[in-house]
Amino acid sequence: MVKVALTRANSYQIDQLRKSLETLLAPLGGIAAFVKPGDRVLLKPNLLTASRPTKECITRKEIVYCVAKMVQEAGGKPFLGDSPAFGSAKGVAKANGYLPLCRKLNLPIVEFKGDKYSTGSEKFPYLRLSKEAMEADVVINLPKLKSHSQLTLTMGVKNLFGCVPGKMKAWWHMEAGKDAQSFAEMLVETAKAINPDLTIMDAIIAHEGNGPSNGEPRELGILAASADVFALDWAIADILGVDWRIVPTLVAQKRLGYCGDTQQIEFPLLNPEDLRVSDWRLPDTLMPIDFGLPKVIKSTFRHLYIRWIKEPLSAYSPSSE
Repeated sequence: MVKVALTRANSYQIDQLRKSLETLLAPLGGIAAFVKPGDRVLLKPNLLTASRPTKECITRKEIVYCVAKMVQEAGGKPFLGDSPAFGSAKGVAKANGYLPLCRKLNLPIVEFKGDKYSTGSEKFPYLRLSKEAMEADVVINLPKLKSHSQLTLTMGVKNLFGCVPGKMKAWWHMEAGKDAQSFAEMLVETAKAINPDLTIMDAIIAHEGNGPSNGEPRELGILAASADVFALDWAIADILGVDWRIVPTLVAQKRLGYCGDTQQIEFPLLNPEDLRVSDWRLPDTLMPIDFGLPKVIKSTFRHLYIRWIKEPLSAYSPSSE
């Protein structure tokens, strides 16, 4: 049985949020169960874009601040990293008001650089992933709960796609995006390779409708956490009353043998039924994964894909440790 901690939280005010996070993590052993003195700890928020500051489509800076502070108090050395869809990590963080809190904690912001890693997956044997994520001692995944116009929902697993650096994300939208299930399977394999030690979901104010950025804020008042990102995603979909069969990442994780049933989950605080949402708004329509990009662009990315991914390289294999 894996644990998913669920609690109510209604404020991003630092002191109240800190108490909510402590309550959330207590049944998981607290932050000290995940962070040891000297650990280099990647904090991976959702820094999607700088262009929609009132839409609640990125992880709140207050969540990052409180978690970073807790990591420091446990003796860890936190740093913040992401590969946003638009712009740089530092640029998007700055536009969304992260920098004052980062300066207060002396929290570095890194831009992800990629390398090729073996996954053990038959369909996706190699993935180009962030070295900063793969080489961190601890990865804390900090997603924002949102509806998603291509994948129905974006939760913990999808947030780890931000550990695919730069233009490779666009390639995967084309290569694995020939159908949603292929793309979702790649996302699940990415999450497995990154293997976050802890995922904390920001659903105090979520983003519903035509996400990931064109929807609207929705106050849910929920925080969720688990050492198992797949279990957390399953629990969140259950809270929202969204059928797992229309969420490609949930279909893929169930098919690949990861959490696919709430009966496999222990809820030490609140249960999903205690937080049930009856009217969560999904996207009006689902868009194709590959965006229908022109052939010349696809051809360019295909050349880069062959050069970066398919050519034999000596690569670190997560399964070898």
